[in-house]
Amino acid sequence: MNEDWQQGGFGLYLHWPFCQAKCPYCDFNSHVAQNIDQSRWLKAYLSELDRYAEEIPNRVLNSVFFGGGTPSLMDPDLVARILERIRQIWPQANDLEVTLEANPGSVESGRFQAYAQAGVNRVSMGIQALNNHDLRRLGRIHTVEEARTAFDVARTHFDRVSFDLIYARQDQTLNNWRKELAEALSMAADHLSLYQLTIEQGTAFGDRYNRGLLRGLPEDDIAADMYELTQDLCGTAGLLAYEVSNHAKPGSESRHNLIYWRYGDYIGIGPGAHGRITLNGQRYATETELAPGKWLHAVESGIRAESRAPLAGLDQAGEYLMMGLRIADGINADRYTALAGQPLNAEKLRYLIDIDMIEITGQNVSVTDAGRMVLNAVIKELLVDN
Repeated sequence: MNEDWQQGGFGLYLHWPFCQAKCPYCDFNSHVAQNIDQSRWLKAYLSELDRYAEEIPNRVLNSVFFGGGTPSLMDPDLVARILERIRQIWPQANDLEVTLEANPGSVESGRFQAYAQAGVNRVSMGIQALNNHDLRRLGRIHTVEEARTAFDVARTHFDRVSFDLIYARQDQTLNNWRKELAEALSMAADHLSLYQLTIEQGTAFGDRYNRGLLRGLPEDDIAADMYELTQDLCGTAGLLAYEVSNHAKPGSESRHNLIYWRYGDYIGIGPGAHGRITLNGQRYATETELAPGKWLHAVESGIRAESRAPLAGLDQAGEYLMMGLRIADGINADRYTALAGQPLNAEKLRYLIDIDMIEITGQNVSVTDAGRMVLNAVIKELLVDN
């Protein structure tokens, strides 16, 4: 009998927690450290892989994702050793995707080549803006020229290269964004992640915002116009919005992220990494120790550096709903029913159809273009309170 996770696939996320500098908008688990003993970190990652090998053997692995932090600060030999161990542990899908996140200011051609030789076949670059003034405002340590060079070098070593941009930045106009996005599309990327700037509490931007010092942020209606413009320009260029913030040419979608959105299983290794794993028919949410030093010490001491919480069926259904409605494919109503033990609320579905927020084709429930603009409200309408 097939388990639910098999409908989404099986992936591995490995978190490298270090950066050269902390960006003021970033709320990820990233840290600046002067000295990093990469050999200690390698031993810890390999130890965790071996532990998971005993718990979850013989599954076909669909993707590996090195995230951070800035994984392009990792020694390429460390990446090679990790991927070698992964190949020894799990059988791989024929189209195994191995992604490494990279910042344009922390990489050069020799390192890209070494990552490719190690087995990385996709790079995701954090460019974030295509003008130097805004890069400085965002706390980025690279220039546009460095970003373009890094992108060109990456294209010589990897068939698949994605990059991120942030819009709705301070003092950004709709026309500014139109020109910048057109420039990004002209760079011949096959995948773009385009995020609206959000002000997260606990970040430097959050503190400035709270003190009234983060001026020039676009009004909500202008930000909404920027979102619609993004859909139009990317669609015209053939990069379809397969997820709310992600655009790709057909076949170039991020297979790893689709595991999340299709609610598959994924192992999370490294400080602050999250996971969803199914053991003996029960799905668990896993979460690791946040502090890099504590995580490393725990693993070296033979102590499990993660917590696990069993997920009830209704919780799994809620997560499937929240993740699955983000993608253009939407969710399968029968799968939701199997997880939740009850169907989606028919009255709420009819209401959302009537106001053009969702559409239903057979057993497939997906969000319309209008619904994507207010996705959180649509999800909230359909979620069941425990």
